[in-house]
Amino acid sequence: MQFQQLQYFVAVAETRHFTRAADLVHVAQPSLSQQIKALERELGADLFLRARGNITLTDAGEALLPLARRILADADTARHEVQELAQLRSGRVRLGATPSVCTGLLPDVLRAFHDRYPGIRLLIEEGGSHDLVRELARGALDLALVVLPLPTPAPALTTVELLREDLVVVSSPDAPRPGQGRRTVRVSDLEGERLVMFRHGYDLRELTVAACRAEGFEPDFAVEGGEMDAVLGFVRAGLGVAVVPRMVAARSGRGLRVTPLARPGLHRVIALAHRSDVAPPRAARELQRMLLER
Repeated sequence: MQFQQLQYFVAVAETRHFTRAADLVHVAQPSLSQQIKALERELGADLFLRARGNITLTDAGEALLPLARRILADADTARHEVQELAQLRSGRVRLGATPSVCTGLLPDVLRAFHDRYPGIRLLIEEGGSHDLVRELARGALDLALVVLPLPTPAPALTTVELLREDLVVVSSPDAPRPGQGRRTVRVSDLEGERLVMFRHGYDLRELTVAACRAEGFEPDFAVEGGEMDAVLGFVRAGLGVAVVPRMVAARSGRGLRVTPLARPGLHRVIALAHRSDVAPPRAARELQRMLLER
């Protein structure tokens, strides 16, 4: 049974005339008649009672007609939905990102993407790079913004460096300035400071702790286990200082003092990752382009 044969059958059933049906579907009448006969042979039953000037449906034709109309309607819906998606009028993008990237980098890009493609749903998943790599690998995400180097080798992923961002120290304006009041602080100046520390799984936690240990001391945690907003809130309350990305500090508003780290300082590399063996969907590729061109 061919799709085209169902189109011809419905046209004859609706016009009750082979010539008018042929005109309706833009085909020669003999060709249409041949296809109807082929369909009848395939089904093993006559679909029309053919009398001069009087074409009527048989019982088999009556049974087939609503089914054929449904098949044609479903095909038209499928065509329309694919075209909508191809032209970025509908669909979804599943994007993973570390919480600090969600706070700092993503809002402006996602707003621009939504303004351009309002029909595309954006599904955001926050997590550490390790978790996001796992979600990419199992196909639960289309794209992910991760911190390089990746916590574990990921040969099945393609990564493109997006930005290299400095880290800064934030503290409460009501608390003593870290680093004995200097305009910049060294990592070694954090020895003796009470730190507000992120929960396990945060890339910033591992980076900060590793930097302190490289300077020969263990960081002293005043509070640990928070997400980004909680950490910034604890710092505003004067519980301690925290090391955060410059972009996050710039967006945090009032209530925080920002002190740069002296050279060479600390920085992190944000990369855009996707599976190497599967091309991202069209909408995800467009978001990828906007992130790379931001």
